[in-house]
Amino acid sequence: MRTTIGYTIESIGYVVGAQGLLGFVSRTFFGAEWGWVHKLVELPPPAHLGVVAAGAALVIGGVRLRRESSARGAA
Repeated sequence: MRTTIGYTIESIGYVVGAQGLLGFVSRTFFGAEWGWVHKLVELPPPAHLGVVAAGAALVIGGVRLRRESSARGAA
């Protein structure tokens, strides 16, 4: 079960990070709105980097959870 949760958290992290990166790049370099984040909340470009960091934290947490689960299963 933990392995499944790890994959889910990791997948959500990739989506969140990609949306933050899209928002940052589009607002900084193109003056446009890309992704889904702008439909939920209006953020300045530096805040989009925080969304990228949150996505990275979810990815790292998901990978750790999967590794922990597989290590317990092998032992």
